[in-house]
Amino acid sequence: MLRPEGGAGTQDPEPRNILSASFAGEPETSGGPCPRPGGATAGGWSESRAPSGVPPERRQSRSPSAGTALATHPSPASGGRRNRGQSQTPQGAPAALSRRCWKRMPFPSSSSPPPESWYFSGVSRTQAQELLLSPPNEPGAFLVRPSESSLGGYSLSVRAQASVCHYRVSMAADGSLYLQKGQLFPGLEELLIYYKANWKLIQNPLLRPCVPQKPIQQDTWERPHSEFALRRKLGEGYFGEVWEGLWLGSLPVAIKIIKSADMKLTDLAKEIQTLKGLRHKRLIRLHAVCSAGEPVYIVTELMGKGNLRAYLGSPEGRALCLSPLLGFACQVAEGMSYLEERRIVHRDLAARNVLVDDGLACKVADFGLARLLKDDIYSPSSGSKIPVKWTAPEAANYHVFSQKSDVWSFGVLLYEVFTYGQCPYEGMTNHETLQQITRGYRLPRPATCPAEVYVLMLECWRGSPEERPTFAMLWEKLHAIHRGLSRVLT
Repeated sequence: MLRPEGGAGTQDPEPRNILSASFAGEPETSGGPCPRPGGATAGGWSESRAPSGVPPERRQSRSPSAGTALATHPSPASGGRRNRGQSQTPQGAPAALSRRCWKRMPFPSSSSPPPESWYFSGVSRTQAQELLLSPPNEPGAFLVRPSESSLGGYSLSVRAQASVCHYRVSMAADGSLYLQKGQLFPGLEELLIYYKANWKLIQNPLLRPCVPQKPIQQDTWERPHSEFALRRKLGEGYFGEVWEGLWLGSLPVAIKIIKSADMKLTDLAKEIQTLKGLRHKRLIRLHAVCSAGEPVYIVTELMGKGNLRAYLGSPEGRALCLSPLLGFACQVAEGMSYLEERRIVHRDLAARNVLVDDGLACKVADFGLARLLKDDIYSPSSGSKIPVKWTAPEAANYHVFSQKSDVWSFGVLLYEVFTYGQCPYEGMTNHETLQQITRGYRLPRPATCPAEVYVLMLECWRGSPEERPTFAMLWEKLHAIHRGLSRVLT
């Protein structure tokens, strides 16, 4: 009797420890079950459609015990072979097989699984389908796996075209194996040899064993959400909410919860790989990511004084003199110079994306994440979503981002620093800001800004990107100005 493996609505008249042949794959065209081997019917072979090689006396359904009896089962210690005098060739097997001593694989009752390359232990039906349908496997790839519906049994899974057919390997009362009643085999290897040569009986050729996928190496950066506890919301930006949290109950961290609705999550893994490779004292340090499931967490070091813009606007920040302000500018330029060397474009450089620790050390954050924002979010038409007032005109108007567009943003950041966090182009809308910039308007010099620093700001805002300085040049000049001021003060 043939029936779908694990199919609904089918009845098994045989004891549960005896396995029946089965087919549950679906061909590409009809969407129905894979064809039964050789045109078999539910009651056995039909007289008119019986495959060649099946004797007339065996064309009616018969019990498994009516097949060729094998005298004994070999023990695992014997290497899986019978005594030569006890070996018999199954009826219907190729003639060449009758001249060899049959080597049989362990039966389901054996304690050790088959070691051959076509045997996949611990693989489920669903996993078998995924393996066979994935590269480099092609139609004709096959594997043998433990049966899910019969404990201790086996199933043969074969790739057709874009589908996989599953055949239950049945066991007769004497321990021999079969797909079709009457075609008995002492072991899995012999069964596969026969159906490789007579594949038309199952209407799917067995061409080559399934090629397993390479094991995925565990990413040490990837951590489960359960390791992190959210404690206090620090803020919210274009990419999501930022929380103060604890990692494993002890280490304080900053947790950015990504807004999946606004992000290109398909590109997130690539961007995170880039973040993992960046290490510099002026860049925020990545601790871990939680990208298996939503929401996605990006976990970084926690900076005690928060973002630079908020700190500059606080009473403590407003009390700062010129030297620490120049120090902030130098540190950001140093971090951006590192990104420039590695051809990383930030796209959203602003004081809100620079973090400050308790020792007034600055670190650039959120570099590269703006690239993940969906196009309809990160565009001038989206209103407040795009940081137009920090964005170079070629980037705001034409989406042309480069290290030079980051340089423009750095000039606006300098304006924020020397105005203690004041919003640039205050009183103007985004549209008015772009209009004024196109007409040649530039932000005025802040009262606390040295003249030589304002010259650098104007260089950052040159209309032609090629005429703007590099971050390496800006860092060098700002460092020289800061060093000169320190000599004067001492």
